[in-house]
Amino acid sequence: MSDHTHDISNHRKIYITVGVILLIGTLCTFALDHFDSINLKKKVGMLVATLAALAIATVKGGFVAGVFMHLSNEKKWVYWVMGITIFCVLGLMGLTLWGMNDIPGQGHQFDLKTGLPK
Repeated sequence: MSDHTHDISNHRKIYITVGVILLIGTLCTFALDHFDSINLKKKVGMLVATLAALAIATVKGGFVAGVFMHLSNEKKWVYWVMGITIFCVLGLMGLTLWGMNDIPGQGHQFDLKTGLPK
């Protein structure tokens, strides 16, 4: 019985710690969003502010997935699946960004009826 009580108090400490981390991350994201009122985004740039917000969201998502979804105790194959998923998502995002400037009608000219190059 005492082992079970100790186990619950240990989990409670972990959940409270993660809750505090999520609260701090939310406050940081909120503060980062309101830096626009003091023109900080113009000084450091919108890209830096966006990357900082994404980094905060990634850390928060990692804590939620690791603790509340119990992925911190999963088997090794779950990490392989997650790694392959992240690789595919980044690859698709990269292909999308690479092809964003490929505007039809510029560069090679194609016949609209046949789809073949002129």
